[in-house]
Amino acid sequence: MRNLTLAVAALVMLPGCAPLTVSSHLERTANFADYVTYAWGPRDDFPVGDPRLDNNTIYVDHLQGTIEKQMAVRGFVLAVAGEPDLFIHYHANVSQRVEASDNGCPYGNCYDYYEPRLIELELGTIVVDLIDAKTNRLVWRGWSQQSIAGVIDDQARLEKMTTEGVTKMMATLPAAGVGDLRLRPE
Repeated sequence: MRNLTLAVAALVMLPGCAPLTVSSHLERTANFADYVTYAWGPRDDFPVGDPRLDNNTIYVDHLQGTIEKQMAVRGFVLAVAGEPDLFIHYHANVSQRVEASDNGCPYGNCYDYYEPRLIELELGTIVVDLIDAKTNRLVWRGWSQQSIAGVIDDQARLEKMTTEGVTKMMATLPAAGVGDLRLRPE
């Protein structure tokens, strides 16, 4: 009975343990020496796909505040007047994914009793785009993805995971006014 309880606990916790994945793309011709100020671009017209986020103004406020804090850490300034150097646009998405687990086969021949385990994941993805205000070209895109199973209805945990994802993603963003990093000597 104890083993069954541990197995059930492991299955319940597994989807929540999917690792945080972050990455980014920097436009090859982007010269970040030209970028210091930013403003928010138009809001995405597409719903997230989950009313728990679509209708959660506290979450949207937290997400935007976290992005603004990370922009400040990187040396960018929110434009209060005039034309900004960059526009920020973000996309948030919740999707379902099913993965199959091999359920471990300790002896190598599991044909007779092998039963794969299906794991349903609820993945949250945040994408942040920085767009050159003069050329309207995308100059940087960062994204963060992780399982949010059991988290989306817990505001504090959702905000903590959002902060972690945005912080790690935006750590890949070049600092404001640093120029083309590829042309710098090592």
